[in-house]
Amino acid sequence: MSDLVEVIDTNNKGIDVLSIRKEFPVLHQEVNGKPLAYFDNAATTHKPARVIAALKAYYEQDNSNIHRGAHTLASRATEHYELTRTRIKEFINAPSAEEVIFTKGTTEGINLVANTFGKKFIREGDEIIISTMEHHSNIVPWQMLCENNNAILKVIPIFNNGELDFEAYKKLLSPKTKLVAVVHASNALGTVNPIKEMIDLAHEQGAKFLVDGAQSTAHLSVDVQELDCDFLAFSAHKLYGPTGVGVLYGKRELLEAMPPYQGGGEMISEVRFEKTTYNTIPYKFEAGTPNIADVIAFEQALSFINDCGKENIQNHESYLLGYATKKCATIKGFEPVGTANDKVSVMSFNVRNTHPFDVGMMLDASGIAVRTGHHCTQPLMDWYGIEGTVRASFAVYNTTEEIDRLYESLVRIAKRNN
Repeated sequence: MSDLVEVIDTNNKGIDVLSIRKEFPVLHQEVNGKPLAYFDNAATTHKPARVIAALKAYYEQDNSNIHRGAHTLASRATEHYELTRTRIKEFINAPSAEEVIFTKGTTEGINLVANTFGKKFIREGDEIIISTMEHHSNIVPWQMLCENNNAILKVIPIFNNGELDFEAYKKLLSPKTKLVAVVHASNALGTVNPIKEMIDLAHEQGAKFLVDGAQSTAHLSVDVQELDCDFLAFSAHKLYGPTGVGVLYGKRELLEAMPPYQGGGEMISEVRFEKTTYNTIPYKFEAGTPNIADVIAFEQALSFINDCGKENIQNHESYLLGYATKKCATIKGFEPVGTANDKVSVMSFNVRNTHPFDVGMMLDASGIAVRTGHHCTQPLMDWYGIEGTVRASFAVYNTTEEIDRLYESLVRIAKRNN
């Protein structure tokens, strides 16, 4: 194990947070005269120094386009770029690196599937199933596809605690179901869905399954072969990596059967005015010059996670969530939203008689960063009958001391209005 991590046996605290925090330059600042406490990790995580250094090193030493050059800089850039693809293969246990496609993020990965798999395989009267708790990026592409192809979109209901109605899901499945697209872990509630069981049931009906892994890959160990998912989409910036980089995993036979997403350089084999033939996977789906520097830097984010240990990270975040949930439950006027038994480290709540945005602004005045609003899950908020929530989401570098500050600030806010 790396010297970065020291396992602590008590209370499932998991790791030496103070040592880890030294890797994150952005954490060591004041906001509004107070030390920053950053609880907006479900939106984006901060970047360790090694990621920032990798970005700098690429532009200072290796800046060159990849795959097409014979010179040394191009060779080095290509080697580093493809190393990240290999590291991602290992991270999600994909059968091959060729099944790993680089995108701009989870949103583009889902749109890629909707516009390629959907274009070729979804027909009039076919059914697509999503859930009530989906992010807009896993709703709107399917709505657009259904409108264009005259397909039918069906929605799995949820219970008040934020868990999926599994029996309702089973009833929605039928031979007409061609695709199920469901979030593994909810960004708004933290709920972890029983994805493996859902995939197995979908496959029994001959349907394919796309997993939105934007949150789960950051908090859980995700093995695409164990899950047997057909597609998995996730983003680097929620995994301590750069923004503007995402990954779409797809089973080889599906990727090879799907048409290209965009036309241009790299995705071709030969171009003639009469006819163009396309490249092999994954390059068939990677038209144009990619986000080379950030893909290369993403490898260092994965290195950071591996040094910490996924299980250690998960135990620490679980401890923080339990600590925060139990402590804040004692606040008069604290109203939790999403209380599923199985959750990642997301605590969504409201303070009675106080708008979420106002809570967020008052916390910011104390140097505490949270997310407020509908979290790109408006249908979910409509289901709960609320405008939005305050969301505190925890990462490996957060501490109980920071949660104590959150608690003390919420106590003051609640006392003003309750």
